[in-house]
Amino acid sequence: ILVLCIVMVLGVVGCTANPSSTGGNATAKNTLQTVLERGHLIVGTGSNNVPWHFKNDQGEYQGFDIEIARILAKALFDDETKVEFVEQTSDSRIPNTLSSKVDVTIQFMTISSERAQQVAFSVPYYTEGSALMMSAKSPYKDYNDLVEAAKGGKKITISVLQNAFADDIVATYLPDAVAEQFEEQAMVIQAVNSGVVDAGIIDRSNLEWEIKQHPELYKDSGHYTYPQNYGIAMRPDDQIWINFVDTVIQDAMTGASFELYINAYSNWFGMNDQLSAPTVGMPKVYRNNNN
Repeated sequence: ILVLCIVMVLGVVGCTANPSSTGGNATAKNTLQTVLERGHLIVGTGSNNVPWHFKNDQGEYQGFDIEIARILAKALFDDETKVEFVEQTSDSRIPNTLSSKVDVTIQFMTISSERAQQVAFSVPYYTEGSALMMSAKSPYKDYNDLVEAAKGGKKITISVLQNAFADDIVATYLPDAVAEQFEEQAMVIQAVNSGVVDAGIIDRSNLEWEIKQHPELYKDSGHYTYPQNYGIAMRPDDQIWINFVDTVIQDAMTGASFELYINAYSNWFGMNDQLSAPTVGMPKVYRNNNN
């Protein structure tokens, strides 16, 4: 080690080491280096939430979260298959991320200020929300039709997942609507299909999935509430890795690799007419109309 010493008449007063000449590794490896040297990405996710993350009949991971992971792997290795998935519960998402058991967590994780005090989030890759599902055979065209019917004295019924705030949730759609509570989301959907209710409240992503699978049964009312962003969770002390992941996801949604994102969106949600390809000029992310 090269040492710079201040020598005075009475001897050595003090010395400082030149860190640029150590020849060793002054800092620990960041996650980007670790992943590249390992040769594959390790992603924490789930296996039982269609259309986000689940296993097909062959035991292979499928879903929109899985496709986002593959987009990241392609950016790293130009090979979307170089991903190892670690199945984890919702409660283990943050511990596994912080302990580096996984490189990232991609598991429809809602960005919140509380969670952001523990992990770093990427830019959002999807904005979830509560949506109103209607039967394709409904006499009402859309949400506005339901509103007008309610104003005219028609009693509108809406199916919703059973919880303490069900009446309040329904009231955000239609103040005078009757809430029909069900124990499972599948029952909420079935109530719409059977005509027991005029509409049902489910996650927008699930609505898009159901319409993609059964366009003859369901339609979108066009009204959404309770928006919440989904982001990729990472350790907060690794800015190089955070910057890389952010760059990849933002480019996938707004830049040269946009086709990867829109293909994934179309595959799992359909309705790819909601997304428009980037055009030259002002970057899409800064425009007033980002659709």
